[in-house]
Amino acid sequence: VPVFAHLEGVCHTYVDRDARLDMAIALVLNGKLRRTGVCGATESLLVDSNALGNLAPLVEALLDAGCEVRGDPATCQVDARVKPATEADWSTEYLDAIIAVKVVDGVRAAIEHIARYGSQHTDCIVTESVPTAELFLGAVDSAIVLHNASTQFADGGEFGFGAEIGIATGKLHARGPVGVEQL
Repeated sequence: VPVFAHLEGVCHTYVDRDARLDMAIALVLNGKLRRTGVCGATESLLVDSNALGNLAPLVEALLDAGCEVRGDPATCQVDARVKPATEADWSTEYLDAIIAVKVVDGVRAAIEHIARYGSQHTDCIVTESVPTAELFLGAVDSAIVLHNASTQFADGGEFGFGAEIGIATGKLHARGPVGVEQL
């Protein structure tokens, strides 16, 4: 029997080398901490290895806001408060003030990471580069893909559908935000 699936939200925010740091910090903090228990909360932060200068401010902002950070070896070197990530962290929906952070080698590596570990719910790129954003938006196979917006935008109220709604992550008929009126 065909059904609409509303499953876990292992959502990613990828901070590209061409991202504005102030925007990236604001979007990551909002995406993770505005409401930690919703399916659109950012669960993994990916940072371009060509912008390692952005890693420390992003991690410190999260830690200072009370978020536990679990990171790859490069992220662990940024701050002693970062806990080492396990393989399971990359595909975990925490629904809490916990985030996994990983350094990746550019947008293509971010896309590959999201394809492997994501849940096809909501994923975001932060960049000022239109060609890079277009590549990400076209290649990430998720119900909602965003450019320079918080993953928490994936919400019924934001889409004008009223309160919290399901985000269909499958590919049957409708994909993305679904409510009774929209069906």
